[in-house]
Amino acid sequence: MADHSVILAVVSLLSACQQGYYARLVGRSRTKHKIMPPSVTGHPEFERTFRAQQNCVEFYPIFLVVLWTAGIFSYEEVAAVFGLVYIFARHLYFKGYVDSAQGRKLPAHLVVCPLQLFFYSGITNIDWLVALSIHIPQDSCKHL
Repeated sequence: MADHSVILAVVSLLSACQQGYYARLVGRSRTKHKIMPPSVTGHPEFERTFRAQQNCVEFYPIFLVVLWTAGIFSYEEVAAVFGLVYIFARHLYFKGYVDSAQGRKLPAHLVVCPLQLFFYSGITNIDWLVALSIHIPQDSCKHL
């Protein structure tokens, strides 16, 4: 399995670097606008930067789960490409949100599309009965 998951690991690491970069931008904005932790209010630019980063953090576990599920149970290369699309869309979202709250709307739709594709490709390629080792006897469905 380690041989087959390298591309998913690379995409995951790129996304982790992106998360770190966004956290760094929040720190820079705190310094620029003299907003001391734990305060999360202040200059509007800081608030937008902080909120954009928090939104990215909120979606990050979902992204990782559906990326790996789609990559393992479907086509790894396709999942990796959509992972890169997600990372790029997340960048557009972050940049648009920092510039203005309205600037996040179109990129937000671009962020959701790869997640939906991951979910459906992963879910449709899992044989749930085998994966969960559930055996349903044929006799149990006669009354239906």
